[in-house]
Parts: sequence; C-alpha cells; structure tokens
Amino acid sequence: QPHTVESGGGSVQPGGSLRLSCVASGFTLDEFAIGWWRQVAKGREEVTCISKSGRSTEYTDSVKGRFTISRDNTNNTAYLQMNDLKPEDTGVYYCGADKWGNCRGYDYWGRGTQVTVSS
Repeated sequence: QPHTVESGGGSVQPGGSLRLSCVASGFTLDEFAIGWWRQVAKGREEVTCISKSGRSTEYTDSVKGRFTISRDNTNNTAYLQMNDLKPEDTGVYYCGADKWGNCRGYDYWGRGTQVTVSS
C-alpha cells in the first residue's frame, strides 16, 4: 500500500529548528502535490503545500516566515524546514500526497512524527 514516511521530529527549545523529511513509499513523488499538516492541542491544522513542480507553495499564517517546504523529486523526498519554533508548534506532523495538486485532500499519508517545543 503506498504511503509516506515522516521523520526528523524531536524535542527542541523555543527558537530552535528542526527539519522534517517525507519519503514517498510505493509511489512517485513528482506526480503529487505534497502537504504537511499537524495535530496540535487545538486540533488539526493545515501547515503548508508545495505543487508537483515545486514552483508554488502555500503556508498557513502562523508559520509564514518560519517554515519552508521543499521537495527533491529525484530522491522522492519532501522536506519541512522549521525555524524559530514556538511551544504552540508542538504536535504530530504528517505529510500527504495529493494527486489533484491542491492539498485539499490526500491520496497517501503516513503515521506522522512528533515535534515538541518546550523549555
């Protein structure tokens, strides 16, 4: 069954950085837009999306200027660079692959990776 594999989570202090990875398993990444969402204390929050080509990105307001999504189609991997992390960024981060290309729904996803921001 195709799915994604998220990694790179961990525990950091406020102001710290983490880089999450999303590897495509059983499918070819360049045929899908990739999005990241997170399950945080207040519920599910869509974080960011990158188009199939990588030329277009979207971010939720709370992470603009701090998070950067990217993709390396040759390595079947997408990334989420997270800088200046805040306690409210704590949660489980998931990446999904969307054939339609707009990250409004996902065809494949993974089990997530935990991010904890605490002093």
